[in-house]
Formats: sequence, structure tokens, C-alpha cells
Amino acid sequence: MGQDRSDLDQLVDQSERLGVIGSPSSTSQLALDILGSAVTRKLVGELALFRFMQDSSPHYALGQITEVQLRNVWHEDPTMRSLIRQRGRVDAVSERQDTHLGNMSVSAVFRRGNAGGYEPSILGTVPSTGTSIHLVNDEILEELLRPYAAQVFYLGHVYGSTPKLPLWFKHFDRGPDGAGEAYHLGIFGKTGSGKSVLAKMILLAYARYPWMALLVIDPQGEFTKDLQGRPTGEFALPMREVLHHLGKPFSIITVRNLVLDRWELFEQILYESPFFERLTIPKSENRDIACRVLAERLRKAEVRLKDLSTWESFHRAWKLLQDQRVQQVFYRTDESRARFNDALTSADPREFFEYWRSVAELFREDREGAQTVERALGWLLRQDGRSRPVLVVDLSKEQAEGLFWNDRIQALVIRRLLDGLNQSAEYYYRQLERSLNALVLIDEAHRLAPRELDKNDDAATAVRAALIDAARTTRKYGLGWLFISQTLSSLHPEIVQQLRIFFFGFGLGLGQEFQALRQLVGSSGPALDLYQTFRDPHSAFDARSRQYSFMTTGPVSPLSFAGSPLFFNAFNSAQAFLHANGLYVAARRT
Repeated sequence: MGQDRSDLDQLVDQSERLGVIGSPSSTSQLALDILGSAVTRKLVGELALFRFMQDSSPHYALGQITEVQLRNVWHEDPTMRSLIRQRGRVDAVSERQDTHLGNMSVSAVFRRGNAGGYEPSILGTVPSTGTSIHLVNDEILEELLRPYAAQVFYLGHVYGSTPKLPLWFKHFDRGPDGAGEAYHLGIFGKTGSGKSVLAKMILLAYARYPWMALLVIDPQGEFTKDLQGRPTGEFALPMREVLHHLGKPFSIITVRNLVLDRWELFEQILYESPFFERLTIPKSENRDIACRVLAERLRKAEVRLKDLSTWESFHRAWKLLQDQRVQQVFYRTDESRARFNDALTSADPREFFEYWRSVAELFREDREGAQTVERALGWLLRQDGRSRPVLVVDLSKEQAEGLFWNDRIQALVIRRLLDGLNQSAEYYYRQLERSLNALVLIDEAHRLAPRELDKNDDAATAVRAALIDAARTTRKYGLGWLFISQTLSSLHPEIVQQLRIFFFGFGLGLGQEFQALRQLVGSSGPALDLYQTFRDPHSAFDARSRQYSFMTTGPVSPLSFAGSPLFFNAFNSAQAFLHANGLYVAARRT
């Protein structure tokens, strides 16, 4: 190639030759003539490499084979087809005259520098026909990416092949391992496609950075179970042990010890409770006014939020409801006030105290391990020089026994967390001139920020608006978001448009989901065709043979800076994941 041969050249020479560049080819799509020795092996999805000269420097281009076609011009002749119809095959042309043609999409190009290292380049020309295409193996990738070995992280193998696909997840601050800005990520796929396990592996990739804060908003409690060592499926990822191995502190806050700290939240949750329903005030403007007036009067009486669960606070609220001046605010007619007074007089205060306390407990600070939202976020985002933690906020119904809890209240609490995050991000950026360097993982994102929403659901509308605003504005503050969703088309498009890195699992190959996928990936026909070959992991004969396949786009790999989609099979065992990423201590503890 005009220069001394490198170690990489020697490794390429030793690797299997699959074919040569054919015609017609372009810088976006290369046609391959498959060698006879390779036609019987699996080719689709394989990672391949070819060498070429450009600007007098050796270059190495990598990409995945996305399609293989069989052509036999004799079999396409009408006369020969008639003969084949009678005999089944013609020995002189059948099989012997077959040609196998492949398509290769180049995803990365490297140039060999003068110092012997490799740096990114582009495919600015098309190499000549006959240029050899070689199969890529782990040794080639390790040599090519040797300067970046500390940054590389593995989630699985190249789709349908044996080499591990190198990925990198950089923190959001400056520095050699930093991206310099925050990224928003999205993981999409049907239930059972492996997206939750993939999210946990990505979370551990970011947990390698001591100064990066990680927050998990966990509506279903799945991440909590993993950190507690409770099984959540056949892929038992030992997150607790891995975090200990990485020296990353972590904490779990559940509904039982998360203290709400806003009067506005008390008004909204009391509105949802049966308290006023049993006092003949249905959900309406009147109940909204009653909750607001009662909260205002309690505040004026210097009742503290954290004391609302006491009998004394309830007794004061009960007396306020008996005050005619208070009643006149939310009931203007004598008939309505009389009906309310009848219900109030005949009610047993002890029964209503239970309704009251199920709401007020959410604001009591003297619970075991209790933390306010503000204090929890302060601990997460601390800048005291110590390793910043992983915080999981478990908002599942399983943890809410004895408390008044439903999906609407869950949405209200999530809104409080989002508001606190946005305020902290802006404070660090404007006052301290520092990147927040934090990632927030949102599970079940399609429920929290759907495309379509009931206009009367104020809580859900507020959460969606907060998430949309965060996706638009927090990136410059160093605050990134990882959205996990079962669907692509039902997630609000404003959020999808802000995502930089995508992972698409099985289940998006039909109907509206596929149309949404096509719009994101573009007109990459072969890439989408390859995606549609993904099979349902649960169609495998047993758990060991399941394949959790993903297509990824965006700056997530040193092999994808050309913007082409990459395909991989995620690890289907915890041991393989731990071993690939050098987490040997964690592996021995499991």
C-alpha cells in the first residue's frame, strides 16, 4: 500500500476474505461480489473491512453487510426456464453459474496517521473493483481502537456474528472521556424485546464515571428490585455488586420515604382522594376551590405541611370546613351549603381522619429514612468532590401500601421531581457556570409523554409539558435523558426529535411503528430490511438461545460516525456482559 505494513495490515491479511468490491458501487452503498468460498456462510449482518488508498494515505473502511442476492443469468433466460421446469436443474449452469451479490453500508473510515495511530476520515472515493473485503474479528477491532480502549464499552455482539460491537458512552462534561454536552437517548421495543436490560447495562456504562450523577425514575419498581437483588427476569444483572465494584454510591427512595414538600401538591392529591367525595363534593370546580381554600386557611393558621398527618391538624381543617364563610367560597347557593352541612354533621370524623391521613402521610418528615424531594436531589447533584451517586426513585404501587396512591398522584410526584431537576440544572449552569453532568432515566416514557392525551387530565398534561421542555432545554445544562418506551409512534414527537442516540429493539416492524421508524432512519432501505429480520426473542426454544437484537443510530460507537445504523445482539447472560467489560470482581460476587 505504499507504506510499511502495520500490525493492523497483518491482522487483516490473516482474516477471512469474503469477497471483492463489485459494480456499480458508490460512496454510500458498495456492491460486493461474494467469493465462492464464502457463499455457504452467513453473511448478512457481518462486520466487514476493506483497505484503500486516499490522499496518499492508507485507509480502512468498516461496515455491515445488509443484503445478499443470488443471480444466475442463465436461469433467467425463458428457454432455460422451460428446460429447468422439466428437469429441475441443468448441471451445466445450475449452481455453477450462480453469482452472489452483496450490499455493504460503510459506517466508519479510519486513516493511518504518521505516528502509527488511526484517526477518523471519510469515504471520499470508491476503491477499484476487486478490492478485497475481509471479515472483521475482535483482534482487528482492538488494534484499530487501541487508543480508545478505556472508553469502549460492550453491550453485545455484532448482529448474527461473533465480534463484540464497540460502543462508547461518554459523560456530559469536558475532558478526554467527556462529550462536552449532554445527549438524549431513546430505547424502543415491545415488551420482552430486552429494552429494560439494555437500559440497565447503559446505566452501568455511565456509572463508570465518578463525577456523573444518575437518576432513575422507576414507575414500575423494576430497577429497585435489581438493586435490591430481587430477580426481575431470567437475565439477573447484579447491579448492586457492579456499583460497589465501581465505587459508585447508590440509594433507593420509595413512595414510603419520599417526602412531598409543596402545598400545591397537597391540594392536588387531596382533590384526588375520597375525602371531599364523601362530603358530597364531586370532582368539579367546586372541589378544586375547596381544596385550595382549605390549604390557604391552614397555611395562614401556620400549620406546617409535615404536621398535616396529626389529629390536631385534621381537627383544625374539620373546623374550617364547618365555617360558613369558608363554605360560601366553594358553594354559593344555600341549598348546596345545606347539603354539605348535612353530610358534615352526620359524618364520623374518625373515618374521615383516615382519608385525610392517607394523603397527609406523603408530607410527613419523621418517617423512617424520610427525605424531601429537594434534599434527595441535593444529595444526588452534590459537588463536594466525592463520587456522585445513583438515585432510584421507586414510585410503584407496590411501595404505596397504606397511602393514597394512583397514576395521577404518581404523575404529580414525577412533575415535582422534574421541576426540581430543571431548577437545579439552571442554577448550576447560570450561577456556578458548571455542567450538571447528570443523566435521568425515565421508564415507561410513552405513558408519561404520549402523543395523544386527555385534555382534562391536568396532571398528565403537566408532566408531558415538563418532559418536552426538559428535552428541549436541559441539554446545554449538561442534563441528559434516557427514555424507555414500548412504542415509537405514541411517544410525543417533540421528544423524539430531540433524541440523539436511538436503540430499536424487536417489535417496530409493522404499521405506524414502522412508519415512524422509517422517518427516523431515513430512506436506508437495506438497513430497514435488515431490521425486519429481527425475530421475537421469546420465539427461541430456551432462554440460552434467545437473541435480543437492536439497531442503533447516533454517535454511540467509534464505528458509526458516518451516521449509518449499526446492528447488534445484546448479551443474553450477565456473565458475558460482566466479562466483556472487565467487571471481574462483580462477576465473582454473583
